[in-house]
Amino acid sequence: MNRGAKTEAGKAKGNLKWWQLSLLGVASTIGTGYFLGSALGIRLGGPAFLLSIILAATATYFVFDVLARMTAEDPQKGSFRTYAKKAYGRWAGFSTGWMYWCSEVLIMGSQMTALAIFSRFWFPGVPMWIFASGYAVLGLFVIWIGTKGFDRLENVLAVIKVAAIVMFLVIAAAAWMGWLKGGTKPQVPGSMNALFPTGGKGVWSSLIFAFYAFGGIEVMGVMAVRLKNPKEAPKSGKVMILLLSIVYVLSIGMAVMMVAWNRFSTTKSPFVVALSSYQLPFIPHIFNAVLIIAGFSTMVASLYAVTTMLVTLSEDKDAPKLFSRKMFKRDTPIFSLSLTAAGLIVSIVLSLLMPGKIYEYLTTAAGLMLLYNWFFILISAGRLMELTGWGKVKRYIGMILIAAAVSGTALHPTSRPGLWISLGFILLIGLVVLCMRSVWKKSGQGRAMERKKHKLSPKPAR
Repeated sequence: MNRGAKTEAGKAKGNLKWWQLSLLGVASTIGTGYFLGSALGIRLGGPAFLLSIILAATATYFVFDVLARMTAEDPQKGSFRTYAKKAYGRWAGFSTGWMYWCSEVLIMGSQMTALAIFSRFWFPGVPMWIFASGYAVLGLFVIWIGTKGFDRLENVLAVIKVAAIVMFLVIAAAAWMGWLKGGTKPQVPGSMNALFPTGGKGVWSSLIFAFYAFGGIEVMGVMAVRLKNPKEAPKSGKVMILLLSIVYVLSIGMAVMMVAWNRFSTTKSPFVVALSSYQLPFIPHIFNAVLIIAGFSTMVASLYAVTTMLVTLSEDKDAPKLFSRKMFKRDTPIFSLSLTAAGLIVSIVLSLLMPGKIYEYLTTAAGLMLLYNWFFILISAGRLMELTGWGKVKRYIGMILIAAAVSGTALHPTSRPGLWISLGFILLIGLVVLCMRSVWKKSGQGRAMERKKHKLSPKPAR
């Protein structure tokens, strides 16, 4: 990998151990995409959605593997954005950075709307905007108190989420053994038609929702610079993705064996649906709490990542210098945090005022834009790293799987509009880059003239 001058962020000594980063990765990944969005994947692909989960896990590992190796060799605060800039120039760093910021702010708006809906399960009379605003303020406060508070909270929430999944697996095992009253005994699909009820097209369409369940590894890439030993980033990612893959396959596999695939609802967690026929009155309340915890922890992780990304954009002069200024004893990037807060307010307002389908299309587009960034991580690795033959094969497989997930959205009316909107965002960012190129060229010429002038100036007599 071509080594440039290390930034201060790259030189800074981290304080995280590899297993702590794995735990933070679990916390920033297991969210509403898994607890809620997987129901739509099951509706599209049937029990074969498990195959989509395995394929998405494979691609996720290939993406994080190259990102972690780039981090191990050259730790950078800007993570994938900085590597894109090193590989292809300023336009690539600018595009990936702002594309990530815009997509995450939109996604966080939808997460807060979902959190408000979950909270109204207990308090139906409270307006949604009050809950959404409350979660936004609480998330911003967690980021403001600094990385130690963020780490502690995310570690606790990660344990809670994993414990909830283990609880589901234990209850599902009890149902399998016939120890629970009510319900039906779980059954393994006995034929190809039972396994692939919607055919190959259904599995292809469901692939995008499997990827959404793994969304968050780019946050882990941003946090990897804080490792005590950046060389351990690949090990941290392997453990995290292996843990997630096992948990996802076991839990979703049990869910689709307990309930017919076409009985899952896109408005309820598949685990609540799977256990609803058993006499377990406490389950809806427990999983509602877990949904809130999952959504909030992924929202906080995204807040951390987009604020850090905005600071690095500012430091590289791809955003106003104001956004890299830090204040107070905690060195809080108050202006970056304020812009992110403003983006969240706009996103919350849009989510509450727009018709549901239109805002759903926007957030689907934002999720696709994250996958475009994953694709660019793989492209950047091809230029910055000396890959072995097997490494090149893994890189191409990852690119093919991401392309399959993106193209699969065109096959279903639910996600098709989001695809076109995401391509519109790409076009808009491309137009901005074209406008900025002349500005960058002039600033580059100005710096070159200053350096030339400095070299030609006479040295003072001694």
